[in-house]
Amino acid sequence: MTLPAIALLVGLILLVWSADRFVEGAAATAHHAGMPTLLIGMVVIGFGTSAPEMVVSAISAAQGNPGLALGNAFGSNISNIALILGLTALISPINVKSGILRKELPVLLAVTVITAGLLYDLSLSRSDALILLALFAIIMGWWIRLGLRERHDSLEADLDVKLEIDPLPLRTAVTWLIVGMLLLVASSRLLVWGAVEIARGFGVSDLIIGLTVVAIGTSLPELASAIAATRKGEHDLALGNVIGSNLFNTLAVVGIAGVIQPLKIGPEVLYRDCLIMGLLTLGLFFVGLGVGGQRRINRIEGLLLVFIYLGYSGYLISKVVGFL
Repeated sequence: MTLPAIALLVGLILLVWSADRFVEGAAATAHHAGMPTLLIGMVVIGFGTSAPEMVVSAISAAQGNPGLALGNAFGSNISNIALILGLTALISPINVKSGILRKELPVLLAVTVITAGLLYDLSLSRSDALILLALFAIIMGWWIRLGLRERHDSLEADLDVKLEIDPLPLRTAVTWLIVGMLLLVASSRLLVWGAVEIARGFGVSDLIIGLTVVAIGTSLPELASAIAATRKGEHDLALGNVIGSNLFNTLAVVGIAGVIQPLKIGPEVLYRDCLIMGLLTLGLFFVGLGVGGQRRINRIEGLLLVFIYLGYSGYLISKVVGFL
């Protein structure tokens, strides 16, 4: 088990580093190409921060481990809201000012409900996966339209500041884009191999490994960017990264995995993981609506989110211990 554990650890470290380089290079390249700032944030950065989940899930499904792919997607969504937003709110309460983000929250909630509905028969068929990918294409078109038409949104202001503070020369940006993408694929293959071997060695399902270790690892880029953005007062950027990542995970990551390898799922995926993910998304939706008189996640709510994540993870770990 030593070699798989090392492979998992090295894979996670390389994955986080390469994802950060890929996002930075992609955003700077798009900026040099004259792409509107808002479009860079909604599409380029959104795609980049979900690239680890996409690559890991695609490789997992192609190698016959679709449970790892599904666990990675849903586990990342749960950790994005409960762990990442919880920790960032503890550092600085997150104010929701962007009108665009308030438009995205109902879409995220609807997508979560639709995905749970497609999984209600405890399977993800290729037709189900194609529905998810079709919805993803529609939302991408909507994002592009918003990015081209909307102006003077607070999310755009946060992105302008970020791109101006950390400008990259075009050659450097393209280099990071290519190197980041190549290392993403290599590190993902290493991570998947280590995770699958550990799951087999301990006799636990690849779903559990995907929901815990792999999900946290692939969510680390979002955690780093959210904390950095919040410390600079760029609250909409921090929240936008999470909303965009969850939309990508739910539609593109699950959809790609399902097209590559249809899968049967256990009832616990629907009644445990989808339920937790749905409730967290619903809570985020209420925050965006300003239920309670304010559109913000305060420190008490942030602490509650962290406790929810710890409780959920503790339950999953107890299931692993039960297998041993």
